[in-house]
Parts: sequence; C-alpha cells; structure tokens
Amino acid sequence: FPEDTTLILSGFLMAQDIIQSLPALIVIYPTLLMTDFLLYWIGKKYGRKVVEHKIFHRITSLNRLLKLEGKFRKRGIWVVFFGRHLLGLRAQIFLAAGVMRMPARKFLLADALSALITMGIMIGIGYFGGSQIQILRENMARMNRMIMFSLVLIFLGWSLFRYFRKKRKIADDVLSQS
Repeated sequence: FPEDTTLILSGFLMAQDIIQSLPALIVIYPTLLMTDFLLYWIGKKYGRKVVEHKIFHRITSLNRLLKLEGKFRKRGIWVVFFGRHLLGLRAQIFLAAGVMRMPARKFLLADALSALITMGIMIGIGYFGGSQIQILRENMARMNRMIMFSLVLIFLGWSLFRYFRKKRKIADDVLSQS
C-alpha cells in the first residue's frame, strides 16, 4: 500500500480529530522505516537475484539496478536520502541499497532523516486538506441558505406576478364589457 496515501490520510484524520497526532506518529514513523528496511534487507539477502523474481521484477529491472549501482558507488547515502522523495523509484532505490551492500546503519540514517521530511510534507498536505473541509462545509451551508432564500424570493415574485396579471386581466375584462 503506498505510504504517501497512508500519510496523507493520517494527516486528514488528524485534522478531523479522528486520530491523535502523537500516537499516530509513534506508530507511523517506525512502521515506515521497517517497511523500507524490509526492501533493503531483501536486496541485501538475495542480491541481483531479486530482479529475476516475478514479484520484484515489477519493482525494478536489471537495467535500472545497474544504473542505480553506479550512483550508489559515488553517493550512496544521498541517493537514499533524495531517492525516497522520487515516487516510483523509492522501492527500487531501497532494493538497490541492499544489493549494493550499503551498510545498514548508513541506510537507516539516510532513510530515517529523509522519512521525517516525507512525513512532514505528506501529513501536512492531508492535514491542510482536512482542515479545509470544515471551511468548505461552512461555505456550502451558507450557499444552501442563499439558494433557499433566492428560491423563496423567486417563488414569491412569480406568485405576485401571476396574482397581479390575473387581477389586471379581470379589470380589463370588466372594462371591455362596459
């Protein structure tokens, strides 16, 4: 399940006071790191064979892995740190970090610091969206009242128009008979 969706939904639920921020963050942050580390561990345990397996073949290809390996040799920590923010490449980068035998401490440090940024952005987006819903609800309620008031005015205007038109027709008929 995409972590960005979970983070945005968490921010939304926090804004709606459905979940409390601190307990949610205490659960989300380590879980996020554990899932990232799981991909790293799979890459480290199975090496290049990981791209041959049909499950992981969808995540990364041998060509992609070779390109990432070159980048890892030069700037491994920075690839993990910035790669976390590249949708669609995140899982590939974590697998490649394991395949390249990046030290687990370095991986976890880069991932943990980068995850704080990701969480801040995604939870912030969800929180902002969740807080805007209340404003939207208030505006919709105000708009509903305005629409109802306008419909009542239109109905009254139409009724008065028909009343006076009927009255005028009666008066014209009386005048035409005399």
